Amino acid sequence: MLRVWTDSQPAGHLDRHGRRGTTFVYEPKSAAQRAVSLTMPVRVASWDAAHGLLPVFDMNLPEGALRAHLMRRFAKATGSFDDFDLLSVVGRTQIGRIRYSDPDASLTEDVPFQSIDEILRARRGGALFNHLLDTFAVHSGLSGVQPKVLIRASEDDSAFAGDRQSPTFRGATHIVKFWEAAEYPELAANEYFCLTAAKALKLAVPDFQLSDDGLAIVVARFDLKPGGGYIGYEDFCVLNGLPTADKYKGGYETRLFRRLRDFIAVEHRAQAFEDLFKLFVLNCSIRNGDAHLKNFGVIYDDVTGAASLAPVYDLVSTVPYLPKDAMALTLNGSTNWPDLKVLTRLGQTRCDLSLAVITRIVEETADVLATIAPDVERYFKGTAKHRDVGARLLRAWDAGIRDSLGFDGRTLSPPS
Repeated sequence: MLRVWTDSQPAGHLDRHGRRGTTFVYEPKSAAQRAVSLTMPVRVASWDAAHGLLPVFDMNLPEGALRAHLMRRFAKATGSFDDFDLLSVVGRTQIGRIRYSDPDASLTEDVPFQSIDEILRARRGGALFNHLLDTFAVHSGLSGVQPKVLIRASEDDSAFAGDRQSPTFRGATHIVKFWEAAEYPELAANEYFCLTAAKALKLAVPDFQLSDDGLAIVVARFDLKPGGGYIGYEDFCVLNGLPTADKYKGGYETRLFRRLRDFIAVEHRAQAFEDLFKLFVLNCSIRNGDAHLKNFGVIYDDVTGAASLAPVYDLVSTVPYLPKDAMALTLNGSTNWPDLKVLTRLGQTRCDLSLAVITRIVEETADVLATIAPDVERYFKGTAKHRDVGARLLRAWDAGIRDSLGFDGRTLSPPS
């Protein structure tokens, strides 16, 4: 059994149920603010899952290299290692406002310090990732297949930390992401330039920095309150009542755009839908075939109040690695990349945007990618170990600008 905490207060208990399921029950007389999710209000009856964990508890489970490392580390001692076991290991340090502990334990979070400068200046060379994985894996309750860990910036790195947390804050402050050379070379630089485009489009983006050797990207958490504590965060798998395994199921119209309308306050909807449409256009333009339901989310200060669209994260171009990659979800029943006509219809019917606003967003996106392209070319010619990735990245952007935004003749990529 695990005790579940919201906003550092006891909320309820999570336990195994049946052969493969789990059950969650709120503490007696819990206030509405103790709800673990926008989709799970406080009630007397339990919330049950016949298989695995409920979506909000499944949301931050590590995947990929991080999950494999934790399984190797703990499976031998426990004899088995399922999702419930994994949550018990990483539950004290999560993205968002939910934490987990043993039933009778107090809530403590004590992530070790790590110099961000050491990461950015590549002072450990190729051994850095193994060092971070060994030190921070148990403190890394965050999803995603890309190798990554949560770290706590040391006091000496205040220049990198943005708004300094309370001196008593003992949680993680940044996410560090790496890449596997055999599968996704230069993925950190890829994400760096895609996030740069999002920032230039005036979308909310956490602070991010690329290491000198391009092996890592360091991203500040967007769910931290300046005085300590955490902002509520839920991805669109949770908002749709789906486990992580179903992150590629459904269509953008219903799973993303219609669902956003269910959780955004009326007075904030116009801006939220303009931002979401802009982000969707950017994903199509950079050819991001991994824009699944877990790569969009909402944030909130009060689970009983209004939510807003979460800042941009996990933004990459996938076509440089998978030349025939398509969209993660369907649009109009197809995963084919949309053309300008389809994007315009989406903006008008799902986001209530005027043709003038849609045209402005499309033109700004093309202009931003054209402006950033020379920086991409310089980086891959001068710093990157896998220079061919840069050419493939710019060709993917070319295709997006031409085929999705309708700008013929605009060429970003250098000659092959």
